[in-house]
Amino acid sequence: MSHWQLAQLNIGRAIAPLDNPLMAGFTEQLDAINQLAEQSPGFIWRLQSDSGNATDISYDADPLIIANMSVWASLEDLQRYVYTGEHLALLKQRKAWFGNIDGPALVLWWIPAGHIPTLLEAKAALELLRLNGSTQHAFTFAKSFPTYETQQLHTVI
Repeated sequence: MSHWQLAQLNIGRAIAPLDNPLMAGFTEQLDAINQLAEQSPGFIWRLQSDSGNATDISYDADPLIIANMSVWASLEDLQRYVYTGEHLALLKQRKAWFGNIDGPALVLWWIPAGHIPTLLEAKAALELLRLNGSTQHAFTFAKSFPTYETQQLHTVI
């Protein structure tokens, strides 16, 4: 069993407040997509309030910024969830509900197994990615890094 798990944060700036009819296509799918994540292989945890999702958790001063944060057993598990099936279909529609964000909107980073990341940690990881590009401390799907123990194994070999 790995001593590391993968944390992810993605943010989006909604084109309107969530109770606006323009956002209905997104909000109507939230519960199903969250349930799909929770039932997916490798899913460990996701950020949520008492509402069952994270849309009412303030990311920063901009009320239209929505954060999604979760923890997965592996990069492969998260990739499988994000880029297949119902989630991929939702992802392809994101421009209908979300505008552009300056800088990266997604960051991945390794955490010790069992650790639940805070939003502050996630913001720091996103800032590291913005400042340095993909590194072993904060990266993207396009340029990912193995867990620290795998990196050390490759160094020894």
